[in-house]
Amino acid sequence: MKALVPELLKSLTGSVKDLLPIIGVIAFFQLLVLGRPIPNLLELLWGTLLVVVGLTLFIQGLKLGLFPIGENMAWDFAAKGSLLWLLLFAFALGFGTTIAEPALIAVAEEAAKVAAQGGMIVDATDAREAYAEGLRYTVALSVGVAIVIGVLRILRGWPIQYLIICGYLGVVIMTVFAPKEIIGIAYDSGGVTTSTITVPLVTALGVGLASSIEGRNPMVDGFGLIAFASLTPMIFVMGYGVLL
Repeated sequence: MKALVPELLKSLTGSVKDLLPIIGVIAFFQLLVLGRPIPNLLELLWGTLLVVVGLTLFIQGLKLGLFPIGENMAWDFAAKGSLLWLLLFAFALGFGTTIAEPALIAVAEEAAKVAAQGGMIVDATDAREAYAEGLRYTVALSVGVAIVIGVLRILRGWPIQYLIICGYLGVVIMTVFAPKEIIGIAYDSGGVTTSTITVPLVTALGVGLASSIEGRNPMVDGFGLIAFASLTPMIFVMGYGVLL
């Protein structure tokens, strides 16, 4: 417990340093460029304090919980020697972490609202919920598939650049056929998957797996899963738009 206090203080200091540029930019443009006082200053300061504390605890939680468990499970699956279970775990990890992403939930709900206003779907609660849920499950499915591909790449030693090039060619091709109303949502869905829950666990899985396999370099082979997780949702969501 005593060793945890210095770590928390170090994380707290890092969080403050990370937020200072953002605070500086907002203060500069609000006070000097716009020439207007900052509204609700006390509430803003209180909110900033909560962000600093939350970010500190989140980073510490990653170090103590998510990163170790991801790496340990990767080692255990490699030791078990079952490709099927490893791939099932990779898919379930990608699907489960993505479906729980707060950013994806927010974007899906906003997309459903805009789709209803634009006449793409019926402007009713059930229709909006169905659209948002379909979008979330489509993105989660795509990330599950992406992590499976990434794990196979680590196991087989495939060069990542060729897979990424093929993936973006798929994005370009799908862009031609997808309805224009879904293209922007599809592109944004690639970004919301790389958020607070997915990134730590998926990164830990890749690094742990590459570290546990003889002949693999964690720096070369352990990273890159997040790139697949950002890429495949664009293809899948545009396919979802075509089907709709």
